[in-house]
Amino acid sequence: MPVVVPEKLIALQRRQDDIRNDHGKTSLSDALIATNGIISPKLAGKIRYLDSRPDEQLRGITMESSAISLYFSMMRRSAADEPPSQKEYLINLIDSPGHIDFSSEVSTASRLCDGAVILVDAVEGVCSQTVTVLRQTWIEHLKPLLVINKIDRLITELKMSPGEAHTHLCKLLERVNAVVGSFFQGERMEEDMKWRERIEEKLAAATAAKDQERAEGNTTETANNAADGPGSSAASTTGEYEEKDDEDIYFAPEKNNVIFSSAIDGWAFTVKQFAVLYEKKLSIKRAVLEKTLWGEFYLDPKTKRVLGQKHLKGRALKPMFVQLVLENIWAVYEATTGGGKGKGDPELLQKITKSLNITLPPHVLRSKDTRVVLTTLFAAWLPLSTALLVSVIESLPSPPVAQASRLPAMIESSPGASHVDPRVRDAMIGFKTDSEEPVVAYVSKMVAIPESELPENKRRAGGLSAEEAREMAQRKRAEITRAQVLAEAATAGVTVITDTLGSTRISNGSERQMGDIDLDSEQRVDPEHLIGFARLYSGTLIVGDSIYVLPPKFSPAAPHAHPEPKKATITALYLLMGRSLESLSSVPAGAVFGIAGLEGHILKSGTLCSQLAGSVNLAGISMGTQPIVRVALEPVVPSDLSKMIAGLRMLEQADPCAEYEVLESGEHVIVTAGELHLERCLKDLRERFARCEIQAGEPIVPYRETIVAAAEMAPPKEKDLPRGTVIGVTTSKQATLRLRVRPLPSAVTKFLGGNAATIKELYSERDEKRNGTASPRNRTVETEVVLSSAEFKLKLREAFAAEAKGDREIWANVIGKIVAFGPRRSGPNMLIDNTQDQLLLRDINSSGSTSLNPHDFSDKISYAFQLATSQGPLCNEPMQGVAIFLEDISLDIPSLEEDAARSGRLTGEIIKTVRESIRQGFLDWSPRLLLAMYSCEIQTSAEVLGRVYGVITRRRGRILSESLKEGTPFYSILSLLPVAESFGFSDEIRKRTSGAASPQLIFQGFEMLDEDPFWVPFTEEDLEDLGELADRENVAKRYMDSVRKRKGLFVSGKKLVENAEKQKTLKR
Repeated sequence: MPVVVPEKLIALQRRQDDIRNDHGKTSLSDALIATNGIISPKLAGKIRYLDSRPDEQLRGITMESSAISLYFSMMRRSAADEPPSQKEYLINLIDSPGHIDFSSEVSTASRLCDGAVILVDAVEGVCSQTVTVLRQTWIEHLKPLLVINKIDRLITELKMSPGEAHTHLCKLLERVNAVVGSFFQGERMEEDMKWRERIEEKLAAATAAKDQERAEGNTTETANNAADGPGSSAASTTGEYEEKDDEDIYFAPEKNNVIFSSAIDGWAFTVKQFAVLYEKKLSIKRAVLEKTLWGEFYLDPKTKRVLGQKHLKGRALKPMFVQLVLENIWAVYEATTGGGKGKGDPELLQKITKSLNITLPPHVLRSKDTRVVLTTLFAAWLPLSTALLVSVIESLPSPPVAQASRLPAMIESSPGASHVDPRVRDAMIGFKTDSEEPVVAYVSKMVAIPESELPENKRRAGGLSAEEAREMAQRKRAEITRAQVLAEAATAGVTVITDTLGSTRISNGSERQMGDIDLDSEQRVDPEHLIGFARLYSGTLIVGDSIYVLPPKFSPAAPHAHPEPKKATITALYLLMGRSLESLSSVPAGAVFGIAGLEGHILKSGTLCSQLAGSVNLAGISMGTQPIVRVALEPVVPSDLSKMIAGLRMLEQADPCAEYEVLESGEHVIVTAGELHLERCLKDLRERFARCEIQAGEPIVPYRETIVAAAEMAPPKEKDLPRGTVIGVTTSKQATLRLRVRPLPSAVTKFLGGNAATIKELYSERDEKRNGTASPRNRTVETEVVLSSAEFKLKLREAFAAEAKGDREIWANVIGKIVAFGPRRSGPNMLIDNTQDQLLLRDINSSGSTSLNPHDFSDKISYAFQLATSQGPLCNEPMQGVAIFLEDISLDIPSLEEDAARSGRLTGEIIKTVRESIRQGFLDWSPRLLLAMYSCEIQTSAEVLGRVYGVITRRRGRILSESLKEGTPFYSILSLLPVAESFGFSDEIRKRTSGAASPQLIFQGFEMLDEDPFWVPFTEEDLEDLGELADRENVAKRYMDSVRKRKGLFVSGKKLVENAEKQKTLKR
């Protein structure tokens, strides 16, 4: 293959209509990279060029997304009647991971691209990660291209016939389209709901205007027109809603957006390719063949006409896709790797090569490896790179076309969209590249690159300079001298070493001892530099430019709000070439590139803009997975603590999903998406970022605490009061409060947990009303729908009515009394003002008195509520599903001590009393722990099904479903597994099944462990069955005690010594 020089790629960056930005998979990428002469075509699919990390090569999976720019040329006609001419294209390819732990890499890569190449395994079909990738493609409005890969497994492993394979592929395509259709249906319902809300608002406004006119008695024609205006516009709007056509969103081979391939064997094809092959042979128009080669269409062997299913008249004909496409593929495998001994059929091979007009080299035909013949034949007949690159160019949009369709919705969903400068908006949507236009770029993540791999530090081609050669010679002489000294040390002793080291000198301007040179070489490290992974949307970026760096929470409504964005100077621009970088002087719009000079300005992602006022914030990406696994770290050598902290901060910037935090206890904690992600982060810390030995503690798994009304509960602590009621008195006896803790209905808890963004918005609106000013919303784009205040109250009322059947009077008027949600003002717990005079909800100065009243402490009570719900009484984990009714609060402050109370003494007492009262009321019910759960999907064969079940059951997992994948011998098992029991799960299940099963773990949420951690046997039956010591293990108590022990809390019932023996001295 000819080698494409970087200068050619740089020149193509200026031709934006001939650029395609998309991302795909590693083995498939190798075939594309081979077309540019970067790797040998024989190594494509084996070398995994874009997996540049050693652990990626070792495990055989991709962990980090990496980009490369590829050149491709093809003959195209500018018009139907003109001869074809050569057309050159630049394809920016981003290879992203397929493992669920690294879904954040897919999320960061998606915003940089205009299209996506989605791979689906022909055997395994649609799995959880396929749905995640399709959802990300839908959210980012990317044009997708489906590749059904590993079709060779249908032939070699499952031994399917062409007809069976056709049925299997049809069902697989239907499943993929069903996933896409579910996204369309969800979006359609959401738009319909918003449209109905707008109509109702307009009708309500029209009705209110008419009522106002009638009240004023104004019957003039102008007033009537004004009153009828909104109603008429609303009525006209009622008929304006149009259903969206979903025809273009589905995958169909006849639309040229489906590719059938085998990356390992190096072949791929589209229906369009076979339509060209059979056009002359069958004398059927190409357009007709493109539409009929896939689907229920048949070829009449006598008339050579295409028949539909209705015209078969009972004849058993094969579908055209089977007869003309699959049977030929199957014949090639039979001729090369089939036969009795797997050595193929030479006569059939000769017949195939003759009919295809392909000549195989003699050394290939003599090869004992039949796969060499197979791959060579397919490379000449159906090369993978041609099918994929031609489909990318024809199906995926160029940057100008893609930005015109994608960016309007992206800008509208950004924070402060109404304040974006129209000039910036037009430059991005209109793809303006002039240097005078506003520059807008999005940095999706920061990538750590060793200093030695930067282009400016690499050795120039053409040999060493005189100075470099002299320095290398000096080092070689020093190494030889050191080796001689060490050899003499065995016989001559230490004094010879000292004398020799002292006498050995190397002159280099100023003399230095050899020991110093060795010490320098040993201490010399290769520091890491952070390079931004970016996409330019408008303007031109030049090295040396100063540009504003906008953080993810920036809003153009308040551009100078703290922290005010600062300018950064672009020190270097790079062309991304997989494992290497090439320097650039400038970058035009539409390019995917690397950018230096942003260290200290961007944490994970951000937007670059040439102007501050009216700029746009594009940093609202929904991550595929949220980090859930926490691990405390400490250096093995305490003096390396500063190195570890610096390394953690760099890792947090370089990894889009990793988070670093310092707990109140002083522990340095890293938060990762899963076990494999944690392993990679620790490896990077030790070898690249911190460069010191780091010791990791036990994983810190999150829990939640809740209460239930169990059948067997201890009697209430206060017999005269209802369960959960606590009367709290402050230390000074100056304040007395009464509150009651109750469990929330499960439907309400679920509703609050799924609408955290709406609760935050309600808090913002309430703060605006109190302050009297409209503060800008400095927030990132939320993935969930934000409900209006009226709709939120309506759905919350429905949730209360759904399950609170026996306690309707308790929850009847609760919604108007809600004071706060917690913890963090958005959690699934409620503080409800149930006092007679609404002491917490009424206005501050309503009484007109200057003396202290209970409302003066409303914010202190809310703060105590937030503290109590963030740290529950079981093991200081957040509460969930708890309602706190404040029933009464009274103050008894002598007038002489009122000033002291105002100074803050009583404030602390009230916070402490409320917090302790909530904890006491919580423990009056039957407490429960909620475990973080993984959804575990496993595909395996029937032979190892029992072993898989054994591993899941032993780790306290629960099987949800088991189904046999149609047309395959594989079972798909869906189960729930506690995160606390998941560490080492993947390795164990692979060992037990000898690698036949591999799980995919996705965080699912929290599930209640229905066991009281304080339960002890007290009935006669329990005492008889279990004894006083309760021989059955209390799993909830084990989890609770492990968390308390880790946090340094008191663990009750812990025995320091069990089965102790009397100590004896040696003499006795």
